[in-house]
Amino acid sequence: MATYDTNNIFAKILRGELPSYKVYEDDGALAFLDIMPRMPGHALVLPKSAARNILDVSPADLAHIMKVAQKVAKAAMQVFAADGITIQQFNEGAGGQVVFHLHVHVIPRKNGVAMKPPASEKEKPEILAENARKLAEALKAS
Repeated sequence: MATYDTNNIFAKILRGELPSYKVYEDDGALAFLDIMPRMPGHALVLPKSAARNILDVSPADLAHIMKVAQKVAKAAMQVFAADGITIQQFNEGAGGQVVFHLHVHVIPRKNGVAMKPPASEKEKPEILAENARKLAEALKAS
């Protein structure tokens, strides 16, 4: 298996070298909105540790990001009036992984509304900022 690349885009976001629409952060995880969301409120949850994917993350870090993903999912259900949540997580290129830092997609869903194709359309910054604000507020209140 390949080694962890400290210059991947999510590592740069974690170090503060690139901006993000942050919705939650604690000592072990960061959650922010996907800039090419498949649905409004599509968030990514990452461990702060240097984990390439599920194959090399520590069990404790994996458990923590899943707890955060659940917290984000519950808040997203409320904020985006979702009917359900899709959780996605990909590992290695053959498994669909594109950015090689472990991340979990939390995607609010509505009945009868298809998701956009992956990485198909950048959302407007003002919409991302507003969605991030609403989700972050709900997460603080939870």
